[in-house]
Amino acid sequence: MPLFEVETDSHIIITWADNEDAARDVVQDAYPHDEMIRLTRRPRDTWVISKGVLGIAGSSDPCSTARDCLSKAAGDKVHAIRLYMQETGSDLESARKVVESNMVMGW
Repeated sequence: MPLFEVETDSHIIITWADNEDAARDVVQDAYPHDEMIRLTRRPRDTWVISKGVLGIAGSSDPCSTARDCLSKAAGDKVHAIRLYMQETGSDLESARKVVESNMVMGW
């Protein structure tokens, strides 16, 4: 079954579907109010997100560090980003991505 990437005005959805129409149906069922912007059949049946693109590189565990910073900051995102920058030497954009990603995952 092919893997499709569907971008709406609010989400990027990765789903398996038999064809494009079935992929559109999945999105319409899950997010009926979203406007579909793009639908792409992925060339392979897996989805990969590059850590380098997200600004996550090196041997340290960025998720553990980000969760630790969020805990120290009592969930205050801005303070957690500052702490993450101090602890890792990351720039603002990289720190923001890592901290926000971990907030979404329910630190």
